Amino acid sequence: MKTKRCLSLDDAKKIAAGCEREALAKNWAVTIAIVDDGGHLLWLQRLDGAPVVSPQIAIGKARTSAMFKKPSKFYEDMINNGRYAALTMPADLVRMEGGEIITVENEVVGAVGVSGVKSSEDAEVARAGIDVFLKGLRSG
Repeated sequence: MKTKRCLSLDDAKKIAAGCEREALAKNWAVTIAIVDDGGHLLWLQRLDGAPVVSPQIAIGKARTSAMFKKPSKFYEDMINNGRYAALTMPADLVRMEGGEIITVENEVVGAVGVSGVKSSEDAEVARAGIDVFLKGLRSG
């Protein structure tokens, strides 16, 4: 039987804190969604001023990344390069940058989705939170 790593609520809080710190430092009003490896929501945080629709988009970006084990930008790039079949994926998945996988010891344990600013900036916030979490694992 395989042993599998999984995110705890405490882990999600650390990731969210790193995301929030990055977003506030840049004055970006975003929503942060953190999911487990099956795409199930562990954490949702909407910063003041974040767009009303941003929670749905952030969750979709995180779920897309977790379930396919790739950054959500992968699917945006597929579509932009003419692979329109990616549009037939389930409607609750979001095919734009801003969803990033969380990998621990070469195993995807979850993902972060961020929405509220430009997609590249959303991804920057997501990666900042993941980096804080991974640095804590290495030092802890």
